[in-house]
Amino acid sequence: MKFQEIVEKHGRHLVKDAGQYLFQQGEKSDAFYVVKKGLMKAYYVDNDGRESIKSFLMEGDIIGSLKSVFGDGESSFNLVCLEASELVVVDFYVLYDASRNDVELASEFVDFLLSYGMKKETREFELLCLTAEDRYRRLVSSHPTLFARVTQNDVARYLGITPVGLSRIKRRVSKQGER
Repeated sequence: MKFQEIVEKHGRHLVKDAGQYLFQQGEKSDAFYVVKKGLMKAYYVDNDGRESIKSFLMEGDIIGSLKSVFGDGESSFNLVCLEASELVVVDFYVLYDASRNDVELASEFVDFLLSYGMKKETREFELLCLTAEDRYRRLVSSHPTLFARVTQNDVARYLGITPVGLSRIKRRVSKQGER
């Protein structure tokens, strides 16, 4: 049984408005969410109330809290809809149990986890090794439509800089493009 078959057979459709949470930091979540329509952000809040954006999720993306499923039972991040969103919710253990008895599904599951790991490794590299301007340029290149869908404050939080820093980078990049 393939992943899409599991989603169709066991998934339940969910509609959320902008501003509604799928789960919050510290809560239990045993589901994977497949984004059919809309936009979400996954973000952390530190002890001082500062927000750091982990990722934006768009159509076709899949997300869940592995820490909640396999770790201590609590999600380490928040997942909120930035736009009205349509999702399919799949219980993680339905997928996990089915993958243990189906080589093709297990292979898809491994491919998904590898893709997820590579995405995380790339994000870590960008945050730890690239300048803020390089991170901005990569985001513009990889997700040009994102800028029309999220606030400048959210872009800055995703890049790990202040909104003022983002304005300076945008101005500098814009001037370089004029040459």
